[in-house]
Amino acid sequence: MSPQHRRFSRRLVGMLAAVTLLGACTSTAPSAKPSSAPSSSRAKPSPSPTPPVVEVTPSDQSADVAPSTPVVVKASVGTLASVTVKDDKGAALDGALDSAGTTWTSKKFLRPAASYAVDIEAKGPDGTKGSVTSSFTTLKPTITATYGINYSGATVGVGMPVAIQFDSAVATKEMRAQVEKLVTVTTEPAVEGSWGWLDNRQLMWRPKDFWAPGTKVTVNAPLTGVQTGEGKWVANDTNGGFTIGDANISYIDIPGHTMTVTKNGQTMRTIPVSNGQPGPQTETRSGTKVIIERKADITMDSATVGIPEGSPGYYKVDTKWNLRVTWTGEFLHSAPWSVGAQGSDNVSHGCTNMSPENAEWMFNFSKAGDVVQVSGSGRQFLPSEGIGVWQYSFDDWKKQSALAAV
Repeated sequence: MSPQHRRFSRRLVGMLAAVTLLGACTSTAPSAKPSSAPSSSRAKPSPSPTPPVVEVTPSDQSADVAPSTPVVVKASVGTLASVTVKDDKGAALDGALDSAGTTWTSKKFLRPAASYAVDIEAKGPDGTKGSVTSSFTTLKPTITATYGINYSGATVGVGMPVAIQFDSAVATKEMRAQVEKLVTVTTEPAVEGSWGWLDNRQLMWRPKDFWAPGTKVTVNAPLTGVQTGEGKWVANDTNGGFTIGDANISYIDIPGHTMTVTKNGQTMRTIPVSNGQPGPQTETRSGTKVIIERKADITMDSATVGIPEGSPGYYKVDTKWNLRVTWTGEFLHSAPWSVGAQGSDNVSHGCTNMSPENAEWMFNFSKAGDVVQVSGSGRQFLPSEGIGVWQYSFDDWKKQSALAAV
């Protein structure tokens, strides 16, 4: 018998000793002859109770248990009446009992660096009750992985995907697949879409086409206990979501030096612009971009995009009404110094230049997630250079999923 069984048996209550009753009686009628033989009766022994026998995994007093280990409670004799598993913060671990009532299995991963207590009530085949407790601790990660749901709580544009961003790489395809299996997106109304990885830190869910205005998006990311690298585990769950606002889509024609701004299909303004001058480092990228952030004031330093001070083309300038569309330094912004070229020539270092008045109007009109479609240059926008989910066809985007068939 295992140590768990012996401990369980010691805790069982209600054990009854067998009792045997013996007796004999003789009766003689007053006027009758003595009976030829005495009569006697013997009570049958009471059956011994059958206590339940329960096994718990992880075993009692286990240490450094991997958070991905399932908790399993199994009655090899009898059935389970109740199973409660709680961590040292009092949080209960979800689980389910099978239809036979003999096996309980946890539904979620465990929290790293935590202590767990298991309390079990069970019954033997004859109804004999028993209880047992067990405990274990989970491993302490070398690194605690963190992540967030971008733009949660905001009203965003029709091009904004759900974006779950990790602080560091999710190291393997198998680990990324595990993340995907656990996270969910719920939309109202329902929308077809797919998860995909822009890189090993950014998991995104995009609809097949741009969102419809008014769509409500809810994200559930119960990633506690997920391993993302060597010695690296997630220690918390996160939920979030956002609402889709008006369909603001702008079309930049690089050779035509214009930007046509639309709202829900209607043209709001056509703005003369100046884009990046010809050259491998300065030409504005073509492609479908999404506004990443809005900042009224920025100091733009070319050293941050690979043109250090002292090099040809170096610049450092304060700009206003900035709308970021790439992580590589492309913005839509005010450029009073290039007003003379706006509408007729491309003279910037890659940004889309506007007059101060047009830039302020555009800034106030726009929100994160609005779409900016750029055409007419020989330099393509790469998906990882910004929110690049729309650079893929929907079929190709689905291939970015870690769960996609190879």
